[in-house]
Amino acid sequence: MGKSSKYPSYSGGTISINGENKASTTQNGNTINSNYNMSDDERRAYEYAQKSFADSLSKINIFDDDTKKNLQSQLDAYTLNGQKIINDIYTPMLEDMKTDVASRFGNFDNSVFMDNLNEIETKRAESVNNLAQDVLAKRDELISNELAQRYTYLGFLQDIQNQMNSNILNYITGSQQNSSAGNNYNAQAYAANQSSNSTFSNYANLASGALSMMGPYGMAASAALQIAKQYV
Repeated sequence: MGKSSKYPSYSGGTISINGENKASTTQNGNTINSNYNMSDDERRAYEYAQKSFADSLSKINIFDDDTKKNLQSQLDAYTLNGQKIINDIYTPMLEDMKTDVASRFGNFDNSVFMDNLNEIETKRAESVNNLAQDVLAKRDELISNELAQRYTYLGFLQDIQNQMNSNILNYITGSQQNSSAGNNYNAQAYAANQSSNSTFSNYANLASGALSMMGPYGMAASAALQIAKQYV
């Protein structure tokens, strides 16, 4: 009875950087496991991105009191600046008009003063109304900017996770490819060895038959050859 070559065991695969094992593919029973070994810094970054994304996502459209105060503060500053611009324009106009009317008529109880006053006040009222509209638009702009910044931050956190997942998958794929290369080599070596054994066995059978026909010495050599086949 011939001795068969033992089929090679599973060949694992690894990927290393500067001597540090980053990814590995191994066998555990009937299960093939692939694992990526995160450094402490990578783990902190990955966990931070995941936790921050989850925390931010749950309140993405909710403004807390601090945010509301900050937005209102910006809106108040915008309103005060608009009011100052209006006053800087129309207050000098009123003073110039009063000086002109007083110098020409001696008092303000006349149609010229009232007509000019009404014209200036009408224009100022229009400016105040425009400012009110601008304030509403500014409020919407501030809210939109706040939301845009939040969504940009969420995108940033997601990009970090996606990039790290992509890197992990690439490393694991590399370790799997190394494992496949090792297993392919083992399989080819096993097949070549089996083929060699089969060829030797065939030649041994032919030689044994020929030797057995050559008398006692030939039969002894044939028996020795058959015994040798068992260890190939």
